[in-house]
Amino acid sequence: QVQLVESGGGVVQAGGSLRLSCAAFGRTFSSYAMGWFRQAPGKERECVAAINPSGGNAYYPDSVKDRFTITRDNFKSSVYLQMTSLKPEDTAVYYCAAPRTTGWGPGVLDDFAFWGQGTQVTVSS
Repeated sequence: QVQLVESGGGVVQAGGSLRLSCAAFGRTFSSYAMGWFRQAPGKERECVAAINPSGGNAYYPDSVKDRFTITRDNFKSSVYLQMTSLKPEDTAVYYCAAPRTTGWGPGVLDDFAFWGQGTQVTVSS
């Protein structure tokens, strides 16, 4: 099992920036990909960023590409999400996530099974 503890949400005006942090406990952090997901009211949870175990490769959907950056610090067992040029449609609860298995491949987004408690991000227009 892995425990994930997030911090850093809040309220920001459109065009602003926020940085989310997530600390992981309970297993060898550097062996696993990590991700950030979000869920807005009435919508399905979606992945907004994922990063491979070494930190050298990342995935972003088009909706956040060039605005969001995921990084990790394997010495601190932590993953971060830097969000810039925020839009009202980015308003959601953001979750740090970890997969069941090690590795990085086409199916990794379906393997995320452990979730943090969620942190609210609200972008006002």
